[in-house]
Amino acid sequence: MATSRVIEDPESRFSAVLVGAAKLPGVRINREVYLRKALARYCSEDEIRRAIEETPAAAGIPIEVLDRAANDSISYETTKASALSAAAGIPGFIALPATVPADAAQYFGHMLRIAQKLAYLYSWPDLFSGDSDDIDDATKGVLTLFFGVMFGAQSANAAVGKVAGMMSKQVAKKLPQKALTKGVIYPIVKKVAGYLGVQMTKQTFAKTVSKAIPVVGAVVSGGLTLATYRPMAKRLKKHLSSLELTQPTHRVVDAEVVDVHDSFATEHAEQHDADDTAIELENPHSS
Repeated sequence: MATSRVIEDPESRFSAVLVGAAKLPGVRINREVYLRKALARYCSEDEIRRAIEETPAAAGIPIEVLDRAANDSISYETTKASALSAAAGIPGFIALPATVPADAAQYFGHMLRIAQKLAYLYSWPDLFSGDSDDIDDATKGVLTLFFGVMFGAQSANAAVGKVAGMMSKQVAKKLPQKALTKGVIYPIVKKVAGYLGVQMTKQTFAKTVSKAIPVVGAVVSGGLTLATYRPMAKRLKKHLSSLELTQPTHRVVDAEVVDVHDSFATEHAEQHDADDTAIELENPHSS
């Protein structure tokens, strides 16, 4: 019975998909390789070198340039995700048990890819450093919040802004481990994960229906991916580009952020059962 509850819990369901997608081949983005490639058309070698060693903001790269590079990446990932989704829709109803889980995995894998790319352009630290296949809890937390922004969860917007503010004020290039895993941001991470688990179930159901008819299912499935993926990526891009981390005000150092924003947790805890829940139950694709 306990196992059944875990499987049915939306928060656990989303976390399992996130961890699984992060282990797929090609999902993790090498920050240095990506920044070098993405900025090559727009920046000097010295600017690229400093962007890699520190951040694009510290390298003084204008936000307009970063936005162009971000748009390039969004277009590339959208095209790739839509093509793979359409291909998965071709077999039709008889192959649904095999294609739907694979399609869901690749879709969330592409969401992870664009989330990393946008994060690195807008001066977030390396999210998957090291050779381990495991995701540390802080990275899982911040990726959950990024997905929340993409799906339109307002509390995720606020939490991502708070994390960025912590890092910017303390000129650090590491994620705030304590805040994301057991401190002021953690309750928001858990709540957003639950919200995403519900949305994920709805989206998987829609994709299942779209694949019921061969060929036509391929067109519908690819179109559905195109219609949802690009707006979600654009939403994350817009939010990340507006944060304090994009401002080239100071150099970053190899330090850990101290969790000192207890008022943020208190403020959001008071709204947990009212305002924030109401906001998140709205259509996530309305903006």
